Amino acid sequence: MFGWFTRFLKSTRGTRQQFGNKGEAEAARFLEGLGYKILHWQLRGRYGELDLIALDGDTIVFVEVKTRASTAAGHPTESITPAKQGKITRSALAFLKKHRWLNRKARFDVVSIIWPKGGESPQIQHYINAFEPVGFGQMYS
Repeated sequence: MFGWFTRFLKSTRGTRQQFGNKGEAEAARFLEGLGYKILHWQLRGRYGELDLIALDGDTIVFVEVKTRASTAAGHPTESITPAKQGKITRSALAFLKKHRWLNRKARFDVVSIIWPKGGESPQIQHYINAFEPVGFGQMYS
């Protein structure tokens, strides 16, 4: 009965995933242009996915990338809720522990991309140190 709806969700999920991947690749190029060194892209772990992990000098930067075609549903950064920040924090802490980098400086940046359909150039905004670590087991820089 709902087979059409399931197929619809699967088809849009693939399209959204491709659009998100395109945004993450653009964000990586943008950050590399600023001198960042990209260490990892789409790193999946126990607590979720870290979009980009980069080095800015000696600081490890965990970058959340949000790509939208417009602001009709709000600005892309509005979807980074406290709950999402908590997941990113836990993922980042697990990454730092795994690599024994707890003594290194770290921060959370957000790259917002509004990429209109029709081949227009994307509007990129970079928020440095966009949020502080949240939840139990916070990190310190």
